[in-house]
Amino acid sequence: MPDNNVSEIYIPEKGKKEKLPFFVTSISAGFPSPADDYIDKKLDLNEYLIKNPSSTFYVRVEGDSMINAGIHSKDILIVDRSLEPKNKKIVLAILNGEFTVKKLIKKKRKIILKAENPKYSDIEIDENMDFQVWGVVTTVIHKV
Repeated sequence: MPDNNVSEIYIPEKGKKEKLPFFVTSISAGFPSPADDYIDKKLDLNEYLIKNPSSTFYVRVEGDSMINAGIHSKDILIVDRSLEPKNKKIVLAILNGEFTVKKLIKKKRKIILKAENPKYSDIEIDENMDFQVWGVVTTVIHKV
């Protein structure tokens, strides 16, 4: 079952602010625009990406079960424990003592952890499984 495991967990540094240059205007993916050669303000990525700092942490993912959701091995996920794990949200869960990242599917009285890769089967949660949602994934940090 270890198809998308967590290899590392990090806690964001509180109080540290790192504001980087931010172009307020959109950047063209086609031809460059000479009018956009200036910076309007600064952007703190922690402030932009983390809404609830006291309940948020980062995890590094290993595995390929979520590639069709844009989550690849070695990506870093931002996970917020204060958010409600709603239907069709990507969650970090503990299943039988192991962390896993999957899409949460709620159907009537069933809970299913759905992989976003056809190589992997859905996992239907039953009363014999040790299962807990640990948090909701809010952001994927993926290097190109």
